[in-house]
Amino acid sequence: MHTVPVIPIEYFLLIGSILVLLSIFIAKVSDSLGLPMLLLFIAIGMLAGSEGIGGIFFDNAQAAQSIGIVALIFILFAGGFDTKWSSVRPVFWQAVGLSTVGVFLTALAVGIFASRLFGFSPLEGFLLGAVVSSTDAAAVFAVLRSRKISLKGSIRPLLELESGSNDPMAVFLTIGTIQLITSSRTSPIGIAAQFVFQMGIGVLFGLITGHLMVVALNRLKIWFEGIYPVMVLAFVGFAYGATTLAGGSGFLAVYVAGLVAGNSEFVQKKSLLRFFDGFAWLSQIGMFLTLGLLVYPSQVLAVMGIGLLVSVFLMFVARPLSVFLTMSFSGSGWREKAFVSWVGLRGAVPIVLATFPLIAGLPGARMLFNVVFFIVLTSALLQGWSVPFVAKLFKVDAPMKPKQRHPIEFAPMEGINADLVDFIVPYNSTVIGKSIVELGLPQDTLVVLIGRDDEYLVPSGGTVLQEGDTLLVLASAENLPEVRATLQSVKPRH
Repeated sequence: MHTVPVIPIEYFLLIGSILVLLSIFIAKVSDSLGLPMLLLFIAIGMLAGSEGIGGIFFDNAQAAQSIGIVALIFILFAGGFDTKWSSVRPVFWQAVGLSTVGVFLTALAVGIFASRLFGFSPLEGFLLGAVVSSTDAAAVFAVLRSRKISLKGSIRPLLELESGSNDPMAVFLTIGTIQLITSSRTSPIGIAAQFVFQMGIGVLFGLITGHLMVVALNRLKIWFEGIYPVMVLAFVGFAYGATTLAGGSGFLAVYVAGLVAGNSEFVQKKSLLRFFDGFAWLSQIGMFLTLGLLVYPSQVLAVMGIGLLVSVFLMFVARPLSVFLTMSFSGSGWREKAFVSWVGLRGAVPIVLATFPLIAGLPGARMLFNVVFFIVLTSALLQGWSVPFVAKLFKVDAPMKPKQRHPIEFAPMEGINADLVDFIVPYNSTVIGKSIVELGLPQDTLVVLIGRDDEYLVPSGGTVLQEGDTLLVLASAENLPEVRATLQSVKPRH
């Protein structure tokens, strides 16, 4: 009886750690070249693969999909956790439109193009469009950050919210189309009803889990700080698992849970933000490396012609068409719409979604996977490096402001029901010209430090506030709403 040799776990740990470290070190190159880091991470995986210099054989689509799903769960949660509702609220409906109607229009346009030119059936063409319909704004922001460029107006929060919320739609369209192909009992009307149900359950479970998470973090008095990240990880896993088993969108649930938690006040919030920022990076690197190992470069080159044509159509026709139609009544100018159209970079999610047809055993699934992989590579190459140039071309760029850092930090502990929160005095605030003692803040609230013109002042009760001041305030969770209302109140417009 032939037995498969068992590879010791030490080899997996050694090879895995070397690949992760190599990815981190070589990612520095992307800062100078202006290339999305996902491109370098995938390239390292390909070089380590069976057709690369590493010679690591990996052909398990099921394992790659599982790793991708787990990584995506925590990436989406971290994205929601770090999103400020106050910044995305003005563009909420625009982002929802792009992440639902826009994704569908993109998939439909690509589907029609693929079926007309390459002989795909209408459903096979739409499946290809559904797989490549989601975007990755993190790659855009990474390139802009490396060039020290920011974006004007509400473009950044729009892209941020769209990219965080369009993955569930792409997942739904992909799975729904596979059901239509493989089962004659499935109908488009049934798929539409399933969409409403899945998204509704996803939002509901996400809201419930996010609120439960905040209550648990504030109510449970835990001596060991390291338990808090473990608790949140468990809540994230619970949100995805419970929602999916209930028939809802688990990806949407974890993003909503992160959004709810990130915009609430609770203990250890700053340390948890740092933890999940690092954990999201680890998830991305692991996902990109795995997907790079799964691909065979020779097979990707074989579909280069089809992949290039679909990629060009996606960049210059499908994405702009969906953006301009979806944002027709948004009030945004043509420059903003054009920029949003161009920066619809494809990330790792399309590659993860391309494993679904492979596992379902659809005819031509391997060819579709290779086409999707090529589209992601060309999107990163052609669109990624050009983001700063396009931002300047459409005049939507702005100098990047350095992130505010404080010389002191406060970590809430058991017995101290307070946190250190920073507030910026708006230009038309009612507190401008008032001293701290005149604000009438709660007695157990303390203004610890004031940032003004790149300097820090230790305030007294008589310190007068000025426009643009950054106040570092120590306040209890119960008093934070009152403190926020006082410090961020603005004068009514006449």
